[in-house]
Amino acid sequence: AFIEIFTMNTKKICVVGVGEWGKNHVATLSDLGALAGIVESDTEILNRYLKIYPDIKYFSDIRDAIAINTFDGFTVATPAETHFDIAKCIIEAGKPVLVEKPLTLSIQEAEKLVALSKANEVALLVGHVLLFHPAIRKIKEIISGDRIGKIQYVYSNRLNLGQVRTEENVFWSLAPHDIAIFQYLIEEYPKKISSTGSSFLQAGIQDLTMTHLKYGNGVEGHIFVSWLHPFKEHRLVVVGSEGMITFEDTVKGRPLKIYSKKFDFKNGIPKKVDGPVELVHFENKMPLTAEMEYFIDNLNNKNLKTANVHQALDVIKILVEASGQIN
Repeated sequence: AFIEIFTMNTKKICVVGVGEWGKNHVATLSDLGALAGIVESDTEILNRYLKIYPDIKYFSDIRDAIAINTFDGFTVATPAETHFDIAKCIIEAGKPVLVEKPLTLSIQEAEKLVALSKANEVALLVGHVLLFHPAIRKIKEIISGDRIGKIQYVYSNRLNLGQVRTEENVFWSLAPHDIAIFQYLIEEYPKKISSTGSSFLQAGIQDLTMTHLKYGNGVEGHIFVSWLHPFKEHRLVVVGSEGMITFEDTVKGRPLKIYSKKFDFKNGIPKKVDGPVELVHFENKMPLTAEMEYFIDNLNNKNLKTANVHQALDVIKILVEASGQIN
């Protein structure tokens, strides 16, 4: 089966950085038959992968990987502060690239990469992997089909007793996922952003944040993220004028539901309409697999519809504006 998959795919992708998340890029691209190279500055890690994948090319420097000119595209899963320099190098070489989120740590650097990708006519995808989650795609489909009427309120909880970072706060670590989802569903830049946070474990590095977003089309929402929480919860709720959607990614079975619940006004008095709850089926596919397939299929597409640089730039702008209030 592996050989069959491999022969079907002729694209050669090189992974830059094989740490905590980069190793998933490697495994997924290998399964898709597209893994052709690895760039990793840690010699010990490089040697470990050499034993697992002896037939691919290995480099300790991105410039060497670009110089041989045998790869159709690159994925970058290095620390966020290195994204700009590495992506710039790849784009200037005219190669398509998927950069993990966040694209950069500043608006200015993100804007430079957007301009560079346009000038070099290179596809630049950003790793907002949840935009490829089958459940999130299904929610978008439900909203577009007017199943729940006009969106009124959206909220997301991303909570866990999780990996505490020392170089970034929980907002930059977790909230990009939810901001990207909000932007994908609402399709408008917020007109007002407010955010608060609290630091308990390390001075100046927030362990939990609450961010409120108000959009010009009347939609409001909040994003609550924490790595200092007794249990894991990834919950998304979308409240519409004619119905509501819930998705719980950490509950057994990962239920996606449509609630036929709303309020009708009769003689100025709100009357609750409490209809049935529908369990919605969605494709059982790993988001990262869907993302990598999308990248491979769109290596020469400069006008990506999903997870493109313009969407990523909006995410960074929201992150930066909200961060200015948290600190």
